Amino acid sequence: MDGTPGIERGGRWNPPGSFPVVYLNKTIELARLYVAQKLSGHPYGPEDIDPETGDVLATVDLPSQDYVDVFTDDGCRGVGLPISYPLDASGSLMGHESCQPIGLEAWQKREAGIACRSAALGAGSQDEELAWFQRGRTLSPDRVLSFSDWFFSDVV
Repeated sequence: MDGTPGIERGGRWNPPGSFPVVYLNKTIELARLYVAQKLSGHPYGPEDIDPETGDVLATVDLPSQDYVDVFTDDGCRGVGLPISYPLDASGSLMGHESCQPIGLEAWQKREAGIACRSAALGAGSQDEELAWFQRGRTLSPDRVLSFSDWFFSDVV
């Protein structure tokens, strides 16, 4: 719930050394895709993760705000990305270097964050993420679930 640790290495929408961003998934299914992507190529899977040390799921209730639109085709065009985003014209995943200048400009314009299509492997066209810009405030979770309580169950 704190974006400051990610300042050093940056992320999709924030260049290294820039500003704090909390990256959020709109759905639990999308969060599962991210875990699967993170584990890809390792000799173990989700079933091997210790439920007490695995990724927790925290739900948050964000206030209604306007975010930079990188979800609709018009929004992608508006920030200079192809309508195929997060894929480029050849069908390859676009790198962070394509998105970080957009995030930096949005930060400098005092935007609340960026609502975007997910770049997670296996995500569909309706899977949405939010890069929430942390401007001196923090997010408070509504609830926090252990790995086994959210990854392997039908949480609502």
